[in-house]
Amino acid sequence: MAQQAYMTETDSGGSDPERRETRIRRLLDRVTTGWRGDRRIWRRGLITAAVAVVLAGVMAGHSRIPNVIGNLGSLTETFLPWFGLLIPVLLVIAFVRKSATALIALVLPVSVWLNNFGGLLFDKTGPGGDLTVATHNVNADNADPAGTARAVAASGADVLALEELKASAVPTYEKALERKYPHHAVVGTVGLWSKYAVSDVKAVDIRLGWKRAMRATVATPSGPVAVYVAHLPSVRVKLEAGFTARQRDKSAEALGEAIADEKLPRKILLGDLNGTTNDRALTAITSQMRSPQGAVGSGFGFSWPASFPMARIDQILVDGVEPKTSWTLPATGSDHLPIAARVKVDTTAS
Repeated sequence: MAQQAYMTETDSGGSDPERRETRIRRLLDRVTTGWRGDRRIWRRGLITAAVAVVLAGVMAGHSRIPNVIGNLGSLTETFLPWFGLLIPVLLVIAFVRKSATALIALVLPVSVWLNNFGGLLFDKTGPGGDLTVATHNVNADNADPAGTARAVAASGADVLALEELKASAVPTYEKALERKYPHHAVVGTVGLWSKYAVSDVKAVDIRLGWKRAMRATVATPSGPVAVYVAHLPSVRVKLEAGFTARQRDKSAEALGEAIADEKLPRKILLGDLNGTTNDRALTAITSQMRSPQGAVGSGFGFSWPASFPMARIDQILVDGVEPKTSWTLPATGSDHLPIAARVKVDTTAS
């Protein structure tokens, strides 16, 4: 009798999986209420579906957007990852409108975005490497150059590049970094600090009329590496002129030519390129070098502006060395975030 009472109570209460299944079914019923038997779900939301298709087209065919008017193509490519924010907005609209057409159309931009940037959502960093490099646009108006220098040096970088060096602040950086970096060279507004011997230092002509790029040989324990430091001209977004980047584009071409003429097989470029690796204007450089952030980094690695990073315009690009990991460093007194990477110079070792 007791057993029968117990079994009756258990059956009436239901098991936990059954209760969870019931709750899920009720939730789905609420979401799909009004959809079943409604033939208009295919006719509603056509505008939303059209926007989704256009969005997919922009993200997939960004290289075909012309630069003739306001460098619109380069502007699009600079902020291309952010186009993905439109997807959840369109998704909400599709649900509110109860549009099956819009929901199906959204598969296109989701697929394109994941194909372009899905790999950046995962941490691909790994161990290994025999050289750590870092670069930072320190900002000419930096109120604490010594603190900025110490902060970047704390990254453990073996080779450190600084851009936008104000002549009056150079002695401050030199003093702050001299203990960790016995070798350094400054050319114009860019500088290179190294734990290893530096030689063959020269300015690189990027067709500006003043010096904002340099090249040096760094004698690492695993072999010599040609290290380039560059600060390409700034770009501006103006209502009347669009994305003004003509001088930046010319300088990128010149820098690409200099790197292509490099005799050493191992090359590293550090600097503020005022453009992302998606920007076609940097093709002269990016076509012959790879980004450790894209290959072995974690996340997008946005570096500018420091207060709310929206684009990775500071770059570490390599050729002839193997990237192992890449990361963004904490903010300093600059409007840019410093970035770092670890690479393997001796690619013949197992």
